[in-house]
Amino acid sequence: MGFLDDAKKKLTDAVDKNGDKISAGLDKVAGIADEKTGKKHSDKIDGAVAKAKEALDGLDGKKGDDLK
Repeated sequence: MGFLDDAKKKLTDAVDKNGDKISAGLDKVAGIADEKTGKKHSDKIDGAVAKAKEALDGLDGKKGDDLK
């Protein structure tokens, strides 16, 4: 197993164990960014958060399990 395989396994385990916390953190950061920009870029921020959550779902292999 190479370095990148080991790193991916560790990251996957972290997402499995802390997916709800990661999701909440993404939502919190999105809210802060939305307020800081005067809600001018809400659609772009929401899209970025959705893509990040999709990527995390893809990493743990369980679509929508704990990243709502």
